[in-house]
Amino acid sequence: MKTIQYHDCNWYTLIPSVLYTVVMKPGPKPKRDKVYWSPELAYAVGLITTDGCLYNDGRHISLTSKDVDQLQTFLRCIEREDVRITEKSGGYRKKITHAQFSDVGLYIFLLAVGLTPNKTKTLGVLAIPDEYFWDFVRGLFDGDGCSYSFYDSIYKRSYRFYISFASASPAFVDWLREKVRAIAGIRGHVGRRPGKSYLDLKYSKREAVQLARLMYHHNDVPALSRKRLKALAALTIAEESMAQVACRRKRARIGLSW
Repeated sequence: MKTIQYHDCNWYTLIPSVLYTVVMKPGPKPKRDKVYWSPELAYAVGLITTDGCLYNDGRHISLTSKDVDQLQTFLRCIEREDVRITEKSGGYRKKITHAQFSDVGLYIFLLAVGLTPNKTKTLGVLAIPDEYFWDFVRGLFDGDGCSYSFYDSIYKRSYRFYISFASASPAFVDWLREKVRAIAGIRGHVGRRPGKSYLDLKYSKREAVQLARLMYHHNDVPALSRKRLKALAALTIAEESMAQVACRRKRARIGLSW
């Protein structure tokens, strides 16, 4: 297992927060002395990055989701199954579920990664080890990501498959896009939907296929089941469509050679 690499930390946010939490503000001791990187924790960090909140008190963390099973998976990943999942109002008279808890050790770890309170538009570079990067990306996808697919209305045999990530922070989108490109060699495209305040980092066709394979690298990785099933169903059809296109092109080349 790996501990966080402190030379990759955002010291401008880490130092004052740690001093406030550990030195200036009296409070409970951390529930754990050290927090170690793992695939499960990386996935949880991805969820916190999108749908989580670090409170200004230096110890409280929360995650909000409309999917109870996602919160249950999240709590298992951070080894906090003792935390209660409760309901709260979510606007338009809807009820949403969330988990809120105190964990000084995890809070300090998240600060070292680069997360901060009120992070929506200030999110930037994060210290995520390459070894656990795709687990982290899967957490982002289960938070503010989506996939969609369809057969082209003009080219009937062409199957379109897209994976996208939404964020209100341009700096974070730039970092994520560059990190994916550096590790996987896929570029993606950044755009803004009309009337929306957030950016979309989108991967299409072969890039979406490659990204889905990387996110779901094993059958038993923690994931939101409804998004996993949808993405893997589209992945299967996209791979079959790509194989059929390659076969037709091969036959055409053979025909021309005769």
